[in-house]
Amino acid sequence: MLHYILQAIVFQLIFLVVYELLLKRETFFSYNRIYLLVTPILALILPLLKISALQNAIPAENFVMLPEVFLGEAPKAGLGNAGSTIAAKNVLFDHWWQLIYFGGLLFSLGFFFNKLRIIRQLFDFKPVVNTSEMKVVEVPDSNIACTFYKTIFLGAGLSEKEREQILSHEMVHVRQRHTLDLLFFELLRIIFWFNPLIYIYQSRISALHEFMADAGVVKNVKKQDYFQQLLNSAFNTEDISFINQFFNHSIIKKRIVMLQKTKSKSVSKFKFLIILPLMAAMLTYVACSSSKTGNEQVSTQQVPPPPPPPPAPEPSTSVPKAGQETLDIPFAVVEELPVFPGCESFETREEKAECITQKINQFVNTNFNTSLGKELGLTGLNRIYVQFKIAKNGVVEVLGARAPHPALEEEARRVVNLLPKMTPGKQRGEEVGVLYSLPISFMVPEATSEDKKSSEN
Repeated sequence: MLHYILQAIVFQLIFLVVYELLLKRETFFSYNRIYLLVTPILALILPLLKISALQNAIPAENFVMLPEVFLGEAPKAGLGNAGSTIAAKNVLFDHWWQLIYFGGLLFSLGFFFNKLRIIRQLFDFKPVVNTSEMKVVEVPDSNIACTFYKTIFLGAGLSEKEREQILSHEMVHVRQRHTLDLLFFELLRIIFWFNPLIYIYQSRISALHEFMADAGVVKNVKKQDYFQQLLNSAFNTEDISFINQFFNHSIIKKRIVMLQKTKSKSVSKFKFLIILPLMAAMLTYVACSSSKTGNEQVSTQQVPPPPPPPPAPEPSTSVPKAGQETLDIPFAVVEELPVFPGCESFETREEKAECITQKINQFVNTNFNTSLGKELGLTGLNRIYVQFKIAKNGVVEVLGARAPHPALEEEARRVVNLLPKMTPGKQRGEEVGVLYSLPISFMVPEATSEDKKSSEN
């Protein structure tokens, strides 16, 4: 979930940066409105899409982690307790995050209902105009000028000239249903209260609404008179994020600048096409992430995933043509898995994978010299990571090992090299090498006082 949220926020940030750099200054207000409404939802949807064609085009991880081998019964018990402790901590961590999220959600809901309460108070005043298209409510002892859906609120302190121009402005908000846009972002603010980009989105579309309304007004009045109206009018509105306010002091300068701006050329509309390569890049990234996640899920780890092994020669999922050298394929990608001696009777891929996992586990448990850890003076949990390949001739080849002590690395290499010859894996009918990464864990108990005395003697 955290990975999804981070992806969505990053995608929203990218879309916002594009808007700020390329689109915000254009006079294609309707296009910008669609962009601001669609892109935050796209950013939420794209991380959920898994396009198989893209996933197949992304190379898999070099090595796929097999389930961890626990040597002996004592290590298993120790690791089980550790795993339980870690699991308990994870549950507690998730619990606290849930409390924080729902706490923020309730606070946001309370804030939203308080805004509705303020709007409800404005509706208590008697409307002076009431038609099927709109309703005008006069607010006594106020210079307010704002719109909520089909209702326009005008302060009684406004002059007739001000009321005429403001009414034309607010009618654009009513006809174009700008309140619905703001309520949409208000909903996103409640659900994603922790995401500051939603607040920026709402601010941008609120300013865009004013540009659109101004553009509608100056079609019928002189621009200079309208500029003067914006500069001379006082403002007295409630700070409510989902109403359209005429006297929004923070953007009056921007409105005047936009009114003076020359209409954008039609060719500038091609800037909006940048969303297509952006979406392609995002989908590719999602495919990469999904491919990586899928490979990690092949392992049924009983402990938290270990750090990745050192880099090895990069494999390929392609099968060579005749006369070319066969390449190595990761375990999770190969079509036909290698078969360990004794696993030939199994038919399905899942059964073969389970069998080879069990056989390797048994083999390592039988042959690994666990007393080596005590001889080296090691204590506690010790982990070894071995990379190996079942070559196209079925022979096991160790590619690398990492351990707390070089002697353990050599022991791991020795044991894995002893694995019997297997039936090689196949890709598109061709025999290929298959890559594995195997974690091995064992526990060396602390030396007791009796052990120390016996060693001294």
